[in-house]
Amino acid sequence: MRAVLQRVSEASVRVGGAVVGQIGPGLLILVCAMQDDTEAEADRLAAKIAKLRIFRDAEGRMNRSVRDVSAAALVVSQFTLAADTARGNRPGFSQAAPPEEGERLYLHFTEALRAQDVPCETGQFAADMQVGLVNDGPVTIWIDTREA
Repeated sequence: MRAVLQRVSEASVRVGGAVVGQIGPGLLILVCAMQDDTEAEADRLAAKIAKLRIFRDAEGRMNRSVRDVSAAALVVSQFTLAADTARGNRPGFSQAAPPEEGERLYLHFTEALRAQDVPCETGQFAADMQVGLVNDGPVTIWIDTREA
């Protein structure tokens, strides 16, 4: 699985003008299930993110996790993280999991993150979403379970 994490002061997702998910301080997590991913990758990604020390401690150093600071996550599925831009000018997305499998793994990842004691809000799978955020730092980190 692939994920882009953004440490945020606040984030929200709208579908058709209605807010479907929002958080205050925490993480906006854009996530994509790739071909051949399993629940094991989703579980490993959730555990890694829950423990990743990217929040400030009392001295201002990035030394605390999302759990340590009692923050939340807004999890949004984003198949475009599977973009292959190696050839031509139109990205290919054939490495993304098929939609049904992608949704299943997206939901599994969200539940795995909740099991790590991280409160989660979500977007709406396969919807045209408008994501708003205030990036804190800015801090943006990319994780691929095949490389981590």
